Amino acid sequence: MKNIVLLDGGVGQEVYKRAGKPANPMWSSSVMMSQPHIVKEVHQDFIRAGASVITINSYSSTPTRLRRDGKPEWFEELQTQALTLASDARDELGAMAGDVQIAGCLPPLIASYTSNEHPFSEIKGEYEQIVAIQKPYVDLFLIETISNIKEAQAAIEVALQTGKKVLLSFTLADNLSNQLRSGETIEEALDSIKQYPIDALLFNCSFPETISDGLKALGHLDKPFGGYANGFTSVEPLKPGKTVDLLSARYDLGEKKYAQHAMDWIKAGATIIGGCCEVGPSHIDYLRRQLQQEGYMIVPLK
Repeated sequence: MKNIVLLDGGVGQEVYKRAGKPANPMWSSSVMMSQPHIVKEVHQDFIRAGASVITINSYSSTPTRLRRDGKPEWFEELQTQALTLASDARDELGAMAGDVQIAGCLPPLIASYTSNEHPFSEIKGEYEQIVAIQKPYVDLFLIETISNIKEAQAAIEVALQTGKKVLLSFTLADNLSNQLRSGETIEEALDSIKQYPIDALLFNCSFPETISDGLKALGHLDKPFGGYANGFTSVEPLKPGKTVDLLSARYDLGEKKYAQHAMDWIKAGATIIGGCCEVGPSHIDYLRRQLQQEGYMIVPLK
C-alpha cells in the first residue's frame, strides 16, 4: 500500500472568501485580526476533510509586507496568533486530529509570484525572524510559492538550522516553459538546491496542468516530491500591494476534476499532494475519498 501525505488546501483564500469583506492587501492576515474564529474553522474543516498536514495562516504576515501594507509592530502578534489558531484547531478536534502535523509557513517575502532582488543576507535575516517565532510550535516547515532561486536558498538555509523537516515548493510559470516565475529554469533551480538536505520538493500555486508538466522533471529525485495547484484563471493581475479580488476562479475545476489531476501526479510518482488558492475543504475531502478508494493510506510526513 502506498502512503500519501495529504496537505490542506488554500487556507488564506478560503479565509478571505468566508469573511465576506472587501479585499485587503494583507489578505487573510487582515481577517485573522478581526475574525480569528474563521481561521480556526477553516483549519478544522481541512482536518475533517482528511488533511494530514495543515499550514498556519501567516502567509501575508512577513516583515516586508507589513511595512508596505500594515504596521511592522504587528509582526510578532500575527505570527503568534496564526500558530495558536492552528494548534487550537487541532487540539479541539481531539482524536480525529491526533496525527495531524502543523507546518510553519515560509512564504515569498514581498508578494506572491514576485522575485526578491534584495541582498541575500537581508532575505535570510527576514526568514530568521519568522523561523525564530514559529520553530517551537510547528512540526515541519513549508517553504512555499517561491518564485526565484535566491529566496529559496535563503529560506532553506534558515529552516534547516531548526532540525525539523523542510519542504520546498516553487511556483511555476503557467506557459508550460518549465520555468519558475522568475524565468529561471526548473533545471537551474534543482541544481541550485542539490547541496541542501531538504526532505521534499514540490510545485504549487500554478495551474494543475502546469504542475503535471513540471513534475516530469522531478521523477529522478531520490527524495519525495509532489504538488498542490491553484484554481485561478490567471495570476498575472496580482502585483505587490494589490488585492486578490483582481483574480478569478476557474469554473472547470470542481472537486472531481481537481482529484483527477492530483491522481495523475501520484501516478507520476508524487507522494505529497494538496491544494492551493481556490482549492477548498470539499476538494480535499473528495480527493481523500478517491485516495482511500484506490487503496492509498493517508499519513503524516515521516
